[in-house]
Amino acid sequence: MVKRPTKPIKQAPPPKKEPEPRRETRAAPPPPPPQKAAKAPPTVIAVGADKGGVGKTTIARAVLGFLALNDIEARAFDTEAPRGTLHRFHPEETNIVDLTSTADQMKIIDTLNSAERDVSIIDVRAGGLSPALRALEEIGFFDAVKAGEFRFILLHVIGPSIASLDEIAEIAPYMADATYFMVKNHVNDTTFFEWDPQTHAKYFEDVVTTGEITIPKLDSLAYEQVELAGAPFLTFIENQKTDGAAANYSFVLRGKVRSWLARVADEFDRVGLLDLVTGAGKGR
Repeated sequence: MVKRPTKPIKQAPPPKKEPEPRRETRAAPPPPPPQKAAKAPPTVIAVGADKGGVGKTTIARAVLGFLALNDIEARAFDTEAPRGTLHRFHPEETNIVDLTSTADQMKIIDTLNSAERDVSIIDVRAGGLSPALRALEEIGFFDAVKAGEFRFILLHVIGPSIASLDEIAEIAPYMADATYFMVKNHVNDTTFFEWDPQTHAKYFEDVVTTGEITIPKLDSLAYEQVELAGAPFLTFIENQKTDGAAANYSFVLRGKVRSWLARVADEFDRVGLLDLVTGAGKGR
């Protein structure tokens, strides 16, 4: 039998694979933007006393110099209307106001959150501290301080007498949520008395001090030269006039002012003033 080649059997083609459904790839969501640190509330620093001649403006000028040394710009208000002493030394940063005037209260308080500078210094005229605190209480400022909207620091400048301590009873009702510093300013060679425990208890039973600041005496000749120059302490130290032109102040007196301002800065550092201003300190 003749063998014939067998006819090849056609095999069925393999079944077509259905294409798998296309999966949509979604881009990963962008990471959330970094959260900004909460901004510290605006800070108001009042420098005042009801007694005159205790060197309030000198301390306000020192605070401005201290903040400038730490790259913190502040604005200032001089309540010695119509011609303020602080304004004479810091005309660019300072406005002259009357704290008992509603319009001037608005200039200070209504602009705290919108001002370019987060720190406002108020140089309270002699005899004006208690009226100023009453005016702030009347408009609800201290309620806002309690709510955390603002920080309020009082540098209460006292003189070396019991009469100066009597002011403490006047201001105590306003200090519940404020940061209160008692300041001894050695503007002259008068020695501050030391209080016995009974005297201390009498005057401080209603107010808690955050700290006590002692301002050393500035050399008389150096102080007089700065007064005549009418310049901020830092400007005098840098041997410049208020318009930026070179000056010819005494090297010795500039050194006296530099050393004095450094000691004042050490005092402010010791009580944590910078931390309170920037919000790093707890405050009250």
